[in-house]
Amino acid sequence: MWKKLILGGVAALMLTGCDNNEVGDVSLGLFTTKDIKIEVLADPLVPGVTCHMSNVVANLNLADPSDMSISCRQTGEITASMIAAIDKSKSGDVVFKKSKSIFLKSLKIRRIYDDQSQSLLYLAYSTKETSGSYKHAMSTVPLWSTEAYQQPVQP
Repeated sequence: MWKKLILGGVAALMLTGCDNNEVGDVSLGLFTTKDIKIEVLADPLVPGVTCHMSNVVANLNLADPSDMSISCRQTGEITASMIAAIDKSKSGDVVFKKSKSIFLKSLKIRRIYDDQSQSLLYLAYSTKETSGSYKHAMSTVPLWSTEAYQQPVQP
């Protein structure tokens, strides 16, 4: 139990607020201070999964907009031991966290395991309500054709 908590904490700290993972920067225009930043994120416990996330950064504002997009794909081996090491609760694990405001708003990415479809779900979400809703986006990575895939038991 402690090992998982420590490993998860170390992984979260390694990814928290990392800016060296930026792979794209698109200006939203000449007369704006807002840019779309594109970041690449490797899952710390399932390194065979790579996610690309885009989000708006407002350079001269106290808070960035909450909109984001995420796309995750299998880019390497996914083994049964990797899947055994992840949190399988309904709320999953936070694998990335980034501050979006001085007012306690952050962007998080959570990994959730869907045992029935044998897929990893990556949910990106804002922790502060904006315009009446919490902004979020989701991407899935099926385990089909990986070592981690388990053949369903026939009734």
